[in-house]
Amino acid sequence: TRWNDEHVTNLVKGARDALKECNVKEENIFETEVPGSFELPLAARFLALSGTVDAIICAGVLIKGDTMHFEYICDTVTSGIMSVGLQTSVPCVLGVLTCLNEDQVIARSTGDNNHGSDWGKTAVEMALLRSEALGAKKGMSKMGFGSAEPVKESEVKKDRVGFF
Repeated sequence: TRWNDEHVTNLVKGARDALKECNVKEENIFETEVPGSFELPLAARFLALSGTVDAIICAGVLIKGDTMHFEYICDTVTSGIMSVGLQTSVPCVLGVLTCLNEDQVIARSTGDNNHGSDWGKTAVEMALLRSEALGAKKGMSKMGFGSAEPVKESEVKKDRVGFF
């Protein structure tokens, strides 16, 4: 989002760095902007429906003010981003800091505690989980992480239950 741009820029940098650390190629990372956090769910839906992305990180910063506006926006954005992921099966990472003041934002968007880094790693993990869960079929994109080869039956551990 462009709202609270300085902090969002720090978070996006953290996410980009984490994606690169996970071997996502630079050409497979792109950014788009929206005015504020309220617009994130619709933008995420557009991206998810485009079929061009394997995961979406919705990055924004909300800081509580004197009115109830903060609570309404936090609730709506959180619910909207989750709905996009559930409706489209494209992982949508909730990368929106909801803080009471700017000091809390700074503590969560800079240095070793930059939450953007966690969001980048979560996006990769969830994209890979989606690929595994839905079965990588012949002709499927490489997702930007490497080959999307189906898991061979001989490689599956029979004693494991779920997606671990």
